[in-house]
Amino acid sequence: MDDRRTFLSRPLTRDGGIPLRVQAHSRILDGIRSGILQPGSMVPTEAELGQLLGVSRTVVREALMLLEEDGFLVARRGIGRFVADRLPQAGLHQLRPLEDLLGSPSATPLQLQRTEVTRQTHSATFVSEELGIRPEEPTWFFETVVLRNNTPIALCQEHLAAQDNAAPNWADRMHPQAAHVNHTLLALLLAHYGPAVGAATVKIAPGAPGTSRAALLQTGPAEPAIVLTQTAALNGRPFYLAKHLVLAGAGSLSLAQTTL
Repeated sequence: MDDRRTFLSRPLTRDGGIPLRVQAHSRILDGIRSGILQPGSMVPTEAELGQLLGVSRTVVREALMLLEEDGFLVARRGIGRFVADRLPQAGLHQLRPLEDLLGSPSATPLQLQRTEVTRQTHSATFVSEELGIRPEEPTWFFETVVLRNNTPIALCQEHLAAQDNAAPNWADRMHPQAAHVNHTLLALLLAHYGPAVGAATVKIAPGAPGTSRAALLQTGPAEPAIVLTQTAALNGRPFYLAKHLVLAGAGSLSLAQTTL
């Protein structure tokens, strides 16, 4: 119980960059994924969480509601909320940052190494087409190497429209911090915008690193890999594009399927 209280009561950031409800959601979810809040255990009440996190019950209620919708919490009428006995598995059926897709509480923690953050003045054709912008319009480019046990397992190359789009000022404001934050661009976007990010797709294809990407991944240019092309919209408008190159050493990725 002391570990739970200590973890939950760490101060939240109050610089206005990330909404408190999103921070509260992330803190509780981190507690669940790390095992501090164990499957089947009862979580503190809204009032207790509000006191520990230093936020209002309204903020806590919104965070808990989202966690219930995502299947991490189960509400039992008249008793309280409990961590789900079986946690949902992060996979390609959900919009998740690459570090969430490749990581798990039982695996060795991942390390993220930002290799480039640049504002490009001319977009490649596939970038402008996916983002719905003209080739001459600028974009932000984020490049991140994902490592496990200090060994590269994936390369994440992300693009965000820099102007005249759904999020025109976000990258400009976040650029100095985002260049050094140990998260992918998508993780930062989800933390900032929350459920407003949606209409996402992912395309899967076989591929190989090629010379430049192989140098970053410390592998051969013809090494077999999976290429995930990921897009997302904000309030119904395209605004995010990524190409993830995932090596065999990264492990498996899940994809849920159902019959209609």
